[in-house]
Amino acid sequence: MRLSSSRRQARLIPVLAGVLVAGCTSLAPSREPPPVDHPPTIDRAVTEAALLANYLEVLQHLVQGAPAEQAEILSSARHDYETAPTPGHQLRYAMVLATPDHPGTDCAKAQQLLRQLIATQETLLPAERAMAFLTLKNVEQTLAETAEIQHLQASADHNDHDRYATATLTRRLQSEMDDNARLHKELDEAHAKLDAIANIERALNKPKASAPGGTPQ
Repeated sequence: MRLSSSRRQARLIPVLAGVLVAGCTSLAPSREPPPVDHPPTIDRAVTEAALLANYLEVLQHLVQGAPAEQAEILSSARHDYETAPTPGHQLRYAMVLATPDHPGTDCAKAQQLLRQLIATQETLLPAERAMAFLTLKNVEQTLAETAEIQHLQASADHNDHDRYATATLTRRLQSEMDDNARLHKELDEAHAKLDAIANIERALNKPKASAPGGTPQ
């Protein structure tokens, strides 16, 4: 009986151990791996809208700001571009240069920067690409109008110069004509005086007629 009891205990120990292990496993906290964190979804439309809003806000401050604020915006845009010439910094700097009515306006420089960006437009977001094309079109139109105004001004200046030269020449010719008329008058008066003197001399030198009987009168 003791032997049988010992054998049953020997067989029971592994069973109990298994039950304990199973129980402990069921009571222990879950060891499942935590869910993998996925990066947040980026809404491209929202990102581009925010980017454009930032560009437009800078331009609004540039147009409406006092001279000191305008100078600060220009200096900041130039510094960002020169220290880190990313496409975004280059576009912002070009847009600042292209904005009229402030001391730093430089359409020629803006045109150069924008053409460089468009040549590598794949580095820009679609909204930035559209902004670059639109700004370049406005800049080129402004430069064309400026060139036309300068041409017209040069033509006007040339015409003014021609008119001034013509007026000067006309006055000179009129003065010479007046001088010639005066000289002709003086010459005619001199000829009249000479003729009068010649007549007097002829009258004085004319032989006197002889009186009857041979006596000269």
